[in-house]
Amino acid sequence: MYRIQKYLSARLAHPLCGKLLCMASADQLGFSFQPSGRRTWTVRDLVAAVRTHVEREYGDIWVEGEISNFRAHDSGHLYFTLKDLSAQVRVVMFRSSARLLRFRPDNGMQVVVRGRVTIYEDRGELQISAEYLEPKGAGALQIAFEQLKAKLESEGLFESARKKPIPTLPTRIGIVTSQQAAALRDILNILRRRHDTANVLIFPAQVQGEAASLEVSAGIRYFNKARNVDVIIVARGGGSAEDLAAFNHEGLARTVTASEIPVISAIGHETDFTILDFVADLRAPTPSAAAELVIRSRQEVDEQLGGLQRRLEKAMRYHLLIGRQNLTELAQHGAFARMMDLIHRNEQRLDDLVNRLAHGQRDVLEKQRRRFETLSSAVRHYDVRRVLAGMKKDLDARTTAIISVMRNVLIERKVRVERMDTALQALSPLAILERGYALVFDASGNLLKNAKKVKPGDEISAKLAKGTVSATVKQSK
Repeated sequence: MYRIQKYLSARLAHPLCGKLLCMASADQLGFSFQPSGRRTWTVRDLVAAVRTHVEREYGDIWVEGEISNFRAHDSGHLYFTLKDLSAQVRVVMFRSSARLLRFRPDNGMQVVVRGRVTIYEDRGELQISAEYLEPKGAGALQIAFEQLKAKLESEGLFESARKKPIPTLPTRIGIVTSQQAAALRDILNILRRRHDTANVLIFPAQVQGEAASLEVSAGIRYFNKARNVDVIIVARGGGSAEDLAAFNHEGLARTVTASEIPVISAIGHETDFTILDFVADLRAPTPSAAAELVIRSRQEVDEQLGGLQRRLEKAMRYHLLIGRQNLTELAQHGAFARMMDLIHRNEQRLDDLVNRLAHGQRDVLEKQRRRFETLSSAVRHYDVRRVLAGMKKDLDARTTAIISVMRNVLIERKVRVERMDTALQALSPLAILERGYALVFDASGNLLKNAKKVKPGDEISAKLAKGTVSATVKQSK
């Protein structure tokens, strides 16, 4: 009896004795024993008591396993089962912790979970409330990078067909970067050296940290709205994967894709790759290389212009040569020869008139000079200056009158020649040929005006506006 009472006292002293109802009775032990009292638990109270005990014992644990039955709820909470070869446990990660994940969990992924063990009272199930989740092996940043890269690539955001061409010589360049960044100074120095006429607009933005992707996106949207640049450079110097994580942001990638202004990615070193590099219209290995790519040097532009000028001069000389050959062929035609003879005769006549007019002017001037000398010698005893001034004035007046008469005669002759030239052009046989007519010649080269002048079998030729046609007469009426 003493041993049984000692056993019951030990059971009552157990930590769970106040929480769990001891169901053993005196009748079950084979003797008559009446307990002093018992406690009846409600299910919720029991589960709450156990949950409190479990949370106190397992408040901060790390658990490794494989994800299965993964489900992302619309509320932002994540639900999945963590299992190994012989056991499994449910895991919940609430939105406040899930939004900090840099990758998206998925079924079959080996992960390490940090959190606390608790009990979901509504179903009485043991679960882990996760606060931190990291993949086993590869880092979270690398997995997030690969997942986002695969997603955007499947949507066609990396296709070269959607990338916009970079302007050859932009006059306005927008740069989105930190004002304190060494990359900015490198870009400005290179632009100043290669082509100092380019205007640069800088949108200051963080290039590291949580807010960096939002500020860079804001800079790209600002330039697209203002339309004050021809090309945009997003620049940042090198750094670790954590430093460059802001440029692996999905929102930033879609902002670059939607940009109507070409975007050049100049992030990190040549070996660093970010999502921005894949969606940008051009990827530069370094910020300095971006400045080299975005604008040509003045020397390169001058050399290209020189080459284009030489090609243009060569093409012009070729076309002039072809035109001269065509003109020579046309000038050798008989109709042109007769027309040119008439023009030459008129030109010769005009030259004769000009020569006669020039001789007449010289004769008049010579007469005036002799008269001036006669008068000058006759009045030497008078005031020579006054007399000469009067004579000079008279001579100038007469000379002006002669020049005016001569100019009128020349104008009249020129008008007459131009009128004759116009008449000749109107009567030109080539002008008639351009309207679809033809000049027909017999075998001797005589112009045919009457069909009875030829008979069947005679060879004839027809001069068209362009070229000559030979034919044999089959019938004449």
